[in-house]
Amino acid sequence: MQKTHPVSVTRNKTYDMIISGMLIALVFTATLLLNIKLPITANGGLVHLGTAMLFISSILFGPKKGAIAGGVGMGLFDLVSGWTLWAPFTLLTRGLQGYIVGKIAWSGGREGKSPVFNTIAAIVSLPFMLAGYYLCEAVLFSNWIIPAASIPGNITQNVVGLIVAIPVCIALKKVPAFK
Repeated sequence: MQKTHPVSVTRNKTYDMIISGMLIALVFTATLLLNIKLPITANGGLVHLGTAMLFISSILFGPKKGAIAGGVGMGLFDLVSGWTLWAPFTLLTRGLQGYIVGKIAWSGGREGKSPVFNTIAAIVSLPFMLAGYYLCEAVLFSNWIIPAASIPGNITQNVVGLIVAIPVCIALKKVPAFK
């Protein structure tokens, strides 16, 4: 049995922390700077490229980093942009979405290399994201009808994220660092 040197273990943990921090920053920045507020509901609605970065993070780096990047990155956005009340729900909902995408994209040893499975992963994650935010709004507004108005915007956001993420992942998977 091969023994792992303590320095290489530390380097791997440090590398993982750096990658996770960078992915969080990318999701946060894409959510903060690349967004459009939709005029479809009274409580807002936002289409942003943070969802694309969540998908990209999950597909390229797997479920754990995807969950951390999506949940923490978008949760931080909520904290700094006036959506503070949403932050805990975003942390859980987007964390779960990132985990699901990564888990499916990396299933069967695929490691995010199959555009078909990557697309399926993003689509399968959508109902979980919709349900998470629907429940969040139901709790915040004490109403089970109002949250339905946010569903079209949330679907649009995920479709835009998917349209951006899949070609980007196909291109990045050709780069030696992501093979």
